[in-house]
Amino acid sequence: MSDHVYKKIELVGSSPTSIEEAVVNALARAQKTIRNMRWFEVMETRGQIDDGKINHWQVTIKVGFTLD
Repeated sequence: MSDHVYKKIELVGSSPTSIEEAVVNALARAQKTIRNMRWFEVMETRGQIDDGKINHWQVTIKVGFTLD
C-alpha cells in the first residue's frame, strides 16, 4: 500500500425517505466536483417531525478523499 494523504470535508445530506438515502444524496452531489473519494463517517443524524411523524432526515458526514 502506498502512502496517501487525505483531505476531509463535512457535508450534510437530506432525504424525506431514509438516513441511507440522505448519505447517498450527499455523496452523489459531492462526486460531481470532488475526485478520489475513499471513505465517509456519519457524524450526526437529525430528523424533522411533522404531526408526530418523521417528515425528513438530515445526516452530517465527513468524507475523506486522496489528493492528486
